[in-house]
Amino acid sequence: MKAAQLMGPGLLEINDVPIPEIGPSELLIRVGAAGICHSDLHLLHFPYKMREEPLTIGHEIAGTVEAVGSGVDGRSVGERGVVYLCWSCGQCRECMSGNENMCLAAGRTAMPPCPGLGPEGGMAEYVKIPARSFVPIGDLDFLQAAPLADAALTSYHAIRGARDHLQPGTTAVVIGIGGLGHVAVQILRAISAVRIIAVDVGQDQLDLAKRCGADITLESGPDTARQILDLTSARGAEVVFDFVGVDATAQMSVESVAPNGAYRMVGLGGGNPGITAEAAGGPGWPWGASVRKSYGGTRNDLVDSIALARAGLVTVEVARFELADARDALDRLEHGKVTGRAVLVP
Repeated sequence: MKAAQLMGPGLLEINDVPIPEIGPSELLIRVGAAGICHSDLHLLHFPYKMREEPLTIGHEIAGTVEAVGSGVDGRSVGERGVVYLCWSCGQCRECMSGNENMCLAAGRTAMPPCPGLGPEGGMAEYVKIPARSFVPIGDLDFLQAAPLADAALTSYHAIRGARDHLQPGTTAVVIGIGGLGHVAVQILRAISAVRIIAVDVGQDQLDLAKRCGADITLESGPDTARQILDLTSARGAEVVFDFVGVDATAQMSVESVAPNGAYRMVGLGGGNPGITAEAAGGPGWPWGASVRKSYGGTRNDLVDSIALARAGLVTVEVARFELADARDALDRLEHGKVTGRAVLVP
């Protein structure tokens, strides 16, 4: 089969590899589509070789069950689904309470094994997965379904974690209308009655935010936090979701969140929000506000995201690429030439 494999720092190749052999508790999935995430770019540019053997990347996977392990019940050949990306132990107290993304077996890093980030990923014609990670999608199109595995899952989890702040008439800010941000706008519109302010640097992204349901769009710049304060009677937004995570957006989040509000770090840009332990006032961190660094989501978050998509409430803006063009798709994403989510089709 063909697979997009990381060979070393900056080197991605399409290789011929054997179709995986599954164990008793696994499924073999014939991949229908695989989304591309900014974390795939982080892997591509990681300065050291991650392992000696090539790594098939890709953690947003949708496809069809091709084979079922001998010890698996409840799954059948031909079922269509997506792959839940947190391959947790399923037995610890976090997993048993539904917080699979915080599995105790992952230690303080709290990042359970994930396809394409250790185990072989889904930018290939086939992938083997733990049977418990398979989530059915019915007749949902694979191009729409694959990005739900991260772009919707991660967005939904961050939003659900701030849901107490999303009361009718409040304001939510979404910074970065990319693969995750444009989905987040739709989720907010579907499950809440908040006013949505979308922030980005490009007009194409701001137009996409409008189509997705944003009430107000702002071009990101030095005065954006002040604009948000002006739109909220100088108090700030009840929730700020940062899907970029660089210095400028992290500091914008701190300067625009309301007292008792919520700031959710989602983007992995390495930014420093500049939060200090000092008296509140001025542009700094306000009294009572909370900050949370959000990773992935739970299996239930994915189930709920799929339900929203099947109901027509979430539609991913997709840029389709063939598997053979994986490197070109990654390059286009890196240079800001992808609107929405890039998705590979084997």
